[in-house]
Amino acid sequence: MCIAFVVQRYGLEVGGGAELHCREIVEHLSSEFEVEVLTTCAQDYVTWENAYPPGPGTVNGIPVRRFPTVRTREAKFGARSAWLYSHPHTLRDELEWLYAQGPVVPDLLRYLIEHHLDYDAFVFFTYIYYPTVLGLRLVADRALLVPTAHDEPPIYLDIYKALFHAPRAILYNTVEEKQFLEDLFSIEYIPGEVVGIGIDVPKCPDAQSFRRRYNIYTPYVVYVGRVSISKSCDTLLDYFIRYRTAHPDPLTLVLVGRVEIPIPKRPDIVSVGFVSDEDKFNAIAGAELFLLPSKFESLSIAFLESLALGTPVLCDGTSAVLRGHCRRSNAALYYLNYPEFESSLELLLGNPRLRQLLERRGKQYVKSTYTWDQVTRKYRRLLTEIVRNPWW
Repeated sequence: MCIAFVVQRYGLEVGGGAELHCREIVEHLSSEFEVEVLTTCAQDYVTWENAYPPGPGTVNGIPVRRFPTVRTREAKFGARSAWLYSHPHTLRDELEWLYAQGPVVPDLLRYLIEHHLDYDAFVFFTYIYYPTVLGLRLVADRALLVPTAHDEPPIYLDIYKALFHAPRAILYNTVEEKQFLEDLFSIEYIPGEVVGIGIDVPKCPDAQSFRRRYNIYTPYVVYVGRVSISKSCDTLLDYFIRYRTAHPDPLTLVLVGRVEIPIPKRPDIVSVGFVSDEDKFNAIAGAELFLLPSKFESLSIAFLESLALGTPVLCDGTSAVLRGHCRRSNAALYYLNYPEFESSLELLLGNPRLRQLLERRGKQYVKSTYTWDQVTRKYRRLLTEIVRNPWW
């Protein structure tokens, strides 16, 4: 079978959650199916500026066909979004918002129309962007959707209502995501399964090499991901500084990922930027705790990688998905405000035996739930059913 994966960005330099998720799935299915990725020439999700050459190419041996974006993200997109979420508006307003968000790739839509029958199935990643909203319904008779959705303002826009009724099947990341979308859109009749992703981490990470490379000599807690307001990293910085003011014992906050907000100039806050996978895993393995302040998650690969490496997690409990991970794994704690953050952090840092218990539980949770054998088996079954049975 020939399967096309449609995603807004794709490449080794692209570190976003949904984009990395897509690449991992593609590479693990490439031995069983003939796969091709249909994507844009963009590397940066903020600007959508063309960074890769258009046309066919390869990434890690996977065929990738790129289409150019025709406009960058609107400079005042944040203000447009705030207005749209809080004011009465028309469907045209929502479509203009979709175009302003980007990536606008009309050549990709034309390709889907012209080459519809060249592929046995299409797998669309992430509900929110132009390629999925306008592209999936062009090939709906053979389309699957991996929505990577969560409870956030844009999902309540009318432009998404028809989208979630269009695919032949939906592949969810968590039971919380499945329940949320079925309740919101009444799509229980569409075949769907909780699939998630397989988690691979090194067996023997070298935490000391990370410390030496970045001159970190105190115990530290770590955050991995985009350092942005959308990930509530401004709150994380505020909470950490407040904690350090009240607790003088040496402790460093290490931020791993692209920085999009100002970072306070303090010796106990170290930002290392975007790093290799090796450095990322070494950073997590050497940390006392993994801190995850994001309020909006559909899975959180970093959360699961941390548990797989034996590093307990302290996360924001606003996210139903993260609360679900905490409760099912019994390997992480969550907070809803600063007092809960402070008391949880103090408890975990001061209790090595508790951290050891959480380490064992976390590794077992990932091992029993997020393996590639389980993931590929579910993809294989859904793809096979769709191709063999047009009316399924």
